[in-house]
Amino acid sequence: MEFTAKQIAEFVQGRVEGDENAIVNSFAKIEEGKTGAISFLSNPKYTHFIYETSSSVVLVNDDLELEHEVKPTLIRVKNAYESIACLLQLYESMKPRRKGIDPLAFVSPKATIGKDCYVGAFAYIADGVVIGDNTQIYSHVVIEENACLGEGCIIYPNVSVYHDCRLGNNVTVHSGTVIGADGFGFAPNTEGYDKIPQIGIVVIEDNVEIGANTCIDRSTMGQTIVGKGVKLDNLVQIAHNVEVGENTVMSAQVGIAGSTKIGSWCMFGGQAGFAGHITVGDKTFVGAQCGVNSSLKGNQSVIGSPAMEPRGFFRSSVIFQKLPDMYRQLNALQKEVEELKKKQ
Repeated sequence: MEFTAKQIAEFVQGRVEGDENAIVNSFAKIEEGKTGAISFLSNPKYTHFIYETSSSVVLVNDDLELEHEVKPTLIRVKNAYESIACLLQLYESMKPRRKGIDPLAFVSPKATIGKDCYVGAFAYIADGVVIGDNTQIYSHVVIEENACLGEGCIIYPNVSVYHDCRLGNNVTVHSGTVIGADGFGFAPNTEGYDKIPQIGIVVIEDNVEIGANTCIDRSTMGQTIVGKGVKLDNLVQIAHNVEVGENTVMSAQVGIAGSTKIGSWCMFGGQAGFAGHITVGDKTFVGAQCGVNSSLKGNQSVIGSPAMEPRGFFRSSVIFQKLPDMYRQLNALQKEVEELKKKQ
């Protein structure tokens, strides 16, 4: 499928500089550009590639100032990153969707499958499962009894959805993810630990995307909830009875301990960890490898372990680097004090 620079500019509400009839039929990173490809430039670190790239069209921000002429046709937009995202979504939506139930899949006669769904080979759909229209279930997916999936979901290979869990509309779950495994609940006794049955469920609301090998545990009682529009990276752990607010995003290896409440529009960096039974307010930004062991009010940023506001963390980091010198100075002062005491 081919598009002209003019057609693309109209779609992203941009302005063409150069040949408006330039043809593109593929995407490429600006540093790997080729004839017929469209690229984008949003990070200033990559600006030098605009003068070297072989891409036919490049999306750039309105405020980009060129040092000299460039070969590709430019489309100036308010935000090149957002515009390329829109184009990629359009490209993805044009791909043909799979339909039908593979003869090697098992679908219980007591399950309800919507219109235009796809169920891949060796998938397992148990009794009482309800799957909405246009949902795609790939190979080796397991959906246990009475689970419910909404419309337009994409469940990639080797995902497990345990019994009674509920997924909303347009939920994407990547390979290896487990939704609804038991929460980590054990009561110590004199001989070891008694398992606390986890009788709750997991609820995933609309427009959520969950990365590969992520685990979302079912609640002890009630619900573990992932709100609308949440985006989870790979290898994220959401423990039992956690609630994640709408449009919150988490990078890889974030871990949320049990019964913690996360607000809306939060952003968590990779490997950030959260203690259990705390509350994190809306629009909280947590840096990578941050350790959050107490509740946080909204509209703030924290980094470090234990978590603290950035200015305090950076001041502490400077002192930490000086500790070896300070330790030597302290030892020297102690020796001087001891010598002075001996002279008295």
